[in-house]
Amino acid sequence: MSSKSTILVVEDESDIAELIAYNLEREGFKVESALSGEEGLSKARKNLPDLIILDIMLPEMNGLDVCRALRSDQATQRIPIIMLTARNEDIDIVTGLEVGADDYITKPFSPRVIIARVRSVLRRYKEPAASKSESVRLGELTIDQGKRRVSVSGAPIELTHTEFELLYVLAVRPGWVFSRTQLIDSLRDGQMVITDRAIDVQVANLRKKLAACGHYIETVRGVGYRMTETP
Repeated sequence: MSSKSTILVVEDESDIAELIAYNLEREGFKVESALSGEEGLSKARKNLPDLIILDIMLPEMNGLDVCRALRSDQATQRIPIIMLTARNEDIDIVTGLEVGADDYITKPFSPRVIIARVRSVLRRYKEPAASKSESVRLGELTIDQGKRRVSVSGAPIELTHTEFELLYVLAVRPGWVFSRTQLIDSLRDGQMVITDRAIDVQVANLRKKLAACGHYIETVRGVGYRMTETP
């Protein structure tokens, strides 16, 4: 992972934006800033940063709307996004994940947390494709880890990075039951703890996108999830 990765910070509070930029630049990152959702969306589309730190509570066009717009645009849909939220409430976290965010940080935060999360998310995006090439096929579902492609009956399925990682973890061990805590650890590199509800949201999103293969992901009541052994 190059320390020269470009990070776009979309935050309307200039003092917070400056604090984030200062600490990222100290670590060797290149930082661009935007003080509104509209400006952030424009810069993301124009410059295609390596990662976006996106505040939820932006005036006019809020962070959730920006995230939706980024995920619906083919040019920006694979850019990793870390959401900032001022409230440590499930609804903020869950909604952010539902619209395609890869990670989140609650305010107030430590600059060291920002750096750790940025490095973690960039590492998850940039390393797996180079280090793994295993493909998995279950019934009509095909997962190509090396090319990071998923298809159902030959038709490509667009997944966020987090959705892909969750699907792959389950698929490489069909029949193996994973607790929500294990899934959280596999997605977050052990650096943070999120709610069980957040994992449930990701699974619900996956089932919806996988359509006819959605039922391959089975709920193990009181424990977690597993991928079926008999598609």
